[in-house]
Amino acid sequence: MSDQREAVVVRRAEHADVDGLVECSGALFAEDAGTRDSSINIDWPREHGPQRFASGIDDPNRLLLVAGYEGKVVGHLVGALGGPSAMRPVKVATLVSMYVHPGFRRSQIGGRLVAEFFSWAKDAGATAAEVTAYSSNAEAMKFYERNGFAPQSVTLQTSL
Repeated sequence: MSDQREAVVVRRAEHADVDGLVECSGALFAEDAGTRDSSINIDWPREHGPQRFASGIDDPNRLLLVAGYEGKVVGHLVGALGGPSAMRPVKVATLVSMYVHPGFRRSQIGGRLVAEFFSWAKDAGATAAEVTAYSSNAEAMKFYERNGFAPQSVTLQTSL
């Protein structure tokens, strides 16, 4: 696993990575939202991902990273900048989505993706970073806390 981990390259996504981003995003939706939130369209990555990822690659307010291994995308991170605004007068970087293929987890790839996200956010002038995770996804919550995030608010929801 050590050789495999060291061979994984974390870098900015290119247009040639869009199919890999769609595949990773589809896996994230199936594994996470698809098992935790019946209101989510789990086909979103296939239906809308190609256009969304392609436009995000060239957007200076978005960050698309891939973790590549032997020419295949085995992980991704999407970040976005927001603000400042009158209500929240700071620039905030949001970690929109992140996924690492199960065979590559627990090998610091997620931490490398988050470190690149933090570096990009600081360079862009953000003074805060945030991420949303399903409260029932204990592993994700632990991961984000290990990487410097702390709970700040809770969203409560009910079906109507």
